[in-house]
Amino acid sequence: MAKKGARVIITLECTEAKKEGRPASRYTTTKNKQNHPERLEIKKYNPFLRRHTIHRETR
Repeated sequence: MAKKGARVIITLECTEAKKEGRPASRYTTTKNKQNHPERLEIKKYNPFLRRHTIHRETR
């Protein structure tokens, strides 16, 4: 029988939109929890702000 993987689905939410009071853009992706136990931060495009911003993993 196959083992369950260490990959989990996570949600990335814009941090700068919260500060400005605008709608936060959200993306979903997967990560390997064994290799990266800390929260993930990636620069992604926010269509509401029309620029690339830092998106942080939410719990």
